[in-house]
Amino acid sequence: MAYLQLKNIHKRFDDVHVIRGVDLDIRQGEFIVFVGPSGCGKSTLLRLIAGLEHITSGGLVLDGRDITHMPSGQRDLAMVFQSYALYPHMSVYDNMSFALRLAKVPKDEIRRKVEHAADQLRLTPYLRRTPRELSGGQRQRVAIGRAIVRAPKVFLFDEPLSNLDAALRGNTRVEIHKLHVALGATSIYVTHDQVEAMTLADRVVVFKDGLIEQVGTPLELYDRPANRFVAQFIGMPSMNLVAAGAIPAFSARSGGRLAADGLLGVRPEGLRVHAADGAGEPGRVDLIEALGADTLIHLAVGGVPLIARQNERTPLRVGDAVRVELDPTQLHLFDAQGQAIAHPETVS
Repeated sequence: MAYLQLKNIHKRFDDVHVIRGVDLDIRQGEFIVFVGPSGCGKSTLLRLIAGLEHITSGGLVLDGRDITHMPSGQRDLAMVFQSYALYPHMSVYDNMSFALRLAKVPKDEIRRKVEHAADQLRLTPYLRRTPRELSGGQRQRVAIGRAIVRAPKVFLFDEPLSNLDAALRGNTRVEIHKLHVALGATSIYVTHDQVEAMTLADRVVVFKDGLIEQVGTPLELYDRPANRFVAQFIGMPSMNLVAAGAIPAFSARSGGRLAADGLLGVRPEGLRVHAADGAGEPGRVDLIEALGADTLIHLAVGGVPLIARQNERTPLRVGDAVRVELDPTQLHLFDAQGQAIAHPETVS
């Protein structure tokens, strides 16, 4: 049974239709990630759930209670913002306890809740410090701690790692995942970073232009994208797409199922690069990205740019002639509108 239900949610700002009919059921304890490009409506939808924006039409039900038009403070939700939103003159302890003090929670209970949250977030040594004495990662943990002490029904995260450098993003992402497991809380997390979506989510919701393109587990979206947009948005590097007939030998591997105006898709790991005297279609190396554990080889085959990924390092150099082979078990087919018509296990 759904714990949080979004029923045909619409949002307009004057003549701009930002959210265009979103239906979604979220189970209790799930970690849901909203992902999509800038301007797709994911943050707006989160603000509608939080009550920071008014819903134009549709309904929102949390744990059997209609909260569509309920004030934000009465929804039993807690939001963690990208900008931390900490009070600079207050200590970590006072920042984390502020909402509880406003609610006139007894002091002993406040202390117990704050100390417990600080222990979970490894913030105990910093409780008497002010935000300016903390690193970016520590500030974000304080913001998360402020949400935890309220024990909300749902945690809402609005791109909480965007202000952190790459190393801190990775570390804090792991901490958020561990915290979710420990708390067993229902969480909705907004990001434009598909790596965050793939590593954090129980289910990913992919948005485009105010609509849901696909909902599924990270690997469902990676292995069985519903359309061209999801196929290219999920995965790094994105899926190679080749117009029917652009590389005839590749199109032939579809077993006749690829329409003349369709697209053939293959993930970078589904391409094999051989020496010039090997099997496959002739091509040329345009760029090599040696990443250590992985090597990305940018190629041109019949004038079509492709990217191949391999686990081993390569002796190839830019400009080398090569042969490129497609693994038919990695083949995706799309129609002229970009909708998936076949996935690897259904392509002969």
